[in-house]
Amino acid sequence: MSNSNIYKTAQEKFWIGEFGDDYVDRNSNSKILTSDINLFTKIISRTSNIHSVIEFGSNIGLNLIALSHLIPNLNLSAIEINEKAVAQLKKNLDNVTVYNDSILNVDVQGTYDFVLTKGILIHINPDELPTVYSKMYHASAKYICIVEYYNPTPVTVTYRGHEDRLFKRDFAGEMLDTYPDLELVDYGFCYHRDYNFPQDDGTWFLLKKTCK
Repeated sequence: MSNSNIYKTAQEKFWIGEFGDDYVDRNSNSKILTSDINLFTKIISRTSNIHSVIEFGSNIGLNLIALSHLIPNLNLSAIEINEKAVAQLKKNLDNVTVYNDSILNVDVQGTYDFVLTKGILIHINPDELPTVYSKMYHASAKYICIVEYYNPTPVTVTYRGHEDRLFKRDFAGEMLDTYPDLELVDYGFCYHRDYNFPQDDGTWFLLKKTCK
């Protein structure tokens, strides 16, 4: 059960409820996993010595499953606010440490070689992004991977009929500006019309800490 019964933003309350439950059902299929494995094959090829991963906003764990296919004996951790998603995540992966809490509240223990967000920063209240960036930065021992909808300037997009639930901006650029010891390793675009491995039209960025 979640560590906190108090959520400060409308976005958090949105994802712990019915909409978050329905999202679990919409995203439980093998085609998504296949596309994720293809995506992370590209990203992981630009890294070295990855032994531990934490995902901020893991949902049912498809990204972590994909990564575990690519890297044997990977130490997996996840942060997920929705209890239905957490229950399915634990069924999908029996070797994952789960923080069932809001990203804004969670107290992450230790550091990880690879910190991941995929389709989660776009749903964070923009006023709270500095807090999330800080948590991601301090949780990372080496790499930060951001896979999100990109826009050069901040914009709000109607999301499945809901207002103020999806925000696009240059998340990676903001982290690079905030933390001078981060460097851009690589980036790429995912396309929903890819014939073999379709993804939402997101952009991935791989950042690396240049000092500890």
